Amino acid sequence: MSRKYFGTDGVRGRVGDFPITPEFAMKLGWAAGRVLSQRGTRKVLIGKDTRISGYLLETALEAGLIAAGIDVRLLGPMPTPAVAYLTRTFRAEAGIVISASHNPYYDNGIKFFSADGTKLPDEVELAIEYELEQPMLCQPSEKLGKATRIDDAAGRYIEFCKSHLPNHMSLNGLNIVIDCAHGATYHIAPAVFKELGAAVTVIGATPDGFNINDHCGATHTELLQKTVLETKADLGIAYDGDGDRVMLVDHSGRVIDGDEIVYIIARAAKAQHKLQGGVVGTLMSNLGLELALKELDIPFARSAVGDRYVMELLREKNWRIGGENSGHVLNLDHTCTGDGIIASLQVLTAMIEAGLSLAEFSQGMHKLPQVLLNVKFEKGTAPLEKQHVKQVIAQVEAELNGSGRVLIRKSGTEPLIRVMVEGEDETQVRQYAERIAAAVKIAS
Repeated sequence: MSRKYFGTDGVRGRVGDFPITPEFAMKLGWAAGRVLSQRGTRKVLIGKDTRISGYLLETALEAGLIAAGIDVRLLGPMPTPAVAYLTRTFRAEAGIVISASHNPYYDNGIKFFSADGTKLPDEVELAIEYELEQPMLCQPSEKLGKATRIDDAAGRYIEFCKSHLPNHMSLNGLNIVIDCAHGATYHIAPAVFKELGAAVTVIGATPDGFNINDHCGATHTELLQKTVLETKADLGIAYDGDGDRVMLVDHSGRVIDGDEIVYIIARAAKAQHKLQGGVVGTLMSNLGLELALKELDIPFARSAVGDRYVMELLREKNWRIGGENSGHVLNLDHTCTGDGIIASLQVLTAMIEAGLSLAEFSQGMHKLPQVLLNVKFEKGTAPLEKQHVKQVIAQVEAELNGSGRVLIRKSGTEPLIRVMVEGEDETQVRQYAERIAAAVKIAS
């Protein structure tokens, strides 16, 4: 049975357009409640980021869950990984996050965590989709669920994050700039780093419902880079709207992306003899990561794009560390999902243990120039199947002669062909990417 509503990361779209409507959210809450009420505690947690539409969707989901007989625990604004953690600690049947991650405020989404804090199993998602097609019925009054608010949720998660810096360490003497993207980490991340001893300058921490991810955070690091240089900080940390992505900035203003963060964490684990197996990246991970890990004799494997697929490959190989260049970082020795705050604490731990600055620690990896172009195509056409396109791709791969990579893929959400080329010479790489993009455009 194929999914009709669930994508790789829950249900997502523009607010007011199906399926991100109050009617569908209530039905989704009810359908999930129908499935989850057949087991365990009959308790579900709901957290959200800072979008204005979070109030609407939270209330609708709450009504649907209660109608199905589920008790609801409201967390308020809370990072996605915090909901995963709290779902486990409260022994809930599931956790729900209302967020569209790094998207603008006018988008939103609904995603679920299982009782163990991981993505819902396929069979549970399919069971929810089945219930969505059934008539919505309300439990009798005596079987309705109840809703309560967990007032100390933020404090619980702050303490959990702090526990990931070793007890013998502190961040005393470090000057850090933190950009919370006006998102769900705004009341969490500053407290974590201040309580661990760092001198903290905070930006992007005054959410108004509309400014989430707006020229700030992990997807727009320019303000963070500028602030690091102005304050002469040791480093900067940027999270996205729901706190599961992280980007770093060193003292010179250079951005350290997800590939480099994964490299730093894996290198430190190897030095401490704590690395289990190898590292998982994605098809988009920079070739420089693969080469740098090879120098350290660390195995590397690529999954499809998406943290869900990184997690699947980690489990298949029984490895612990993986991530995406976008800033999703997984370390299963610490958490069961991508967690921006904990990933940044792992990097700081590695820096302190090695006595190196962020800039020095990241020098072991040399990123190859990578150019990504998006080419629109007409729905119904298949440009990648055209012989001319295949010929141009083959020509470019032959000219790269093993010193680079070509990746062509169709977007899963838009009528776009994504053309990625990487190699040693940036000018040449851009020319190759434009050549392929031109061929795709003609074919479509």
